[in-house]
Amino acid sequence: MSEKDTLFIKRAIELSLESVKRGGGPFGAVITKNGEVVSESSNQVTLLNDPTAHAEISAIREAARKLNTFDLSGCEIYASCEPCPMCLGAIYWARIDRVFFANTRVDAGNIGFDDSFIYEEISRPIGERKIKFKQLLREEALEAFRDWEEYENKVEY
Repeated sequence: MSEKDTLFIKRAIELSLESVKRGGGPFGAVITKNGEVVSESSNQVTLLNDPTAHAEISAIREAARKLNTFDLSGCEIYASCEPCPMCLGAIYWARIDRVFFANTRVDAGNIGFDDSFIYEEISRPIGERKIKFKQLLREEALEAFRDWEEYENKVEY
């Protein structure tokens, strides 16, 4: 671990501590590129009444705005805790190169932030999930996919 890695993970931890004092969840995240901070955030789920306002998601959104791109290749994320399934998915979609974290998902589960049920649900067949799924109007929806395939100016992602 480099000196900068230590500095950035300590900042993510500091953001998590500040979040608790403001009434948010105990999570913080910092995104860097070329050794410089691009964005940082803490958990704002309860503050914004937004279940997607996790520290990592908010930091990704800010970094994408600042860098004016959805592709965060070349960036690293420093999180005070191992990313949850939603944040992990966003990290992959954003193409972030490396993830550094402090607390584990087991540590998070020990204080009530247990994502194990989501990991289990993802691996279940659709018909066996806790939330009921029902597919509707697939043929109609496929029209947008056909249009996408034929669209000449699409930006691949």
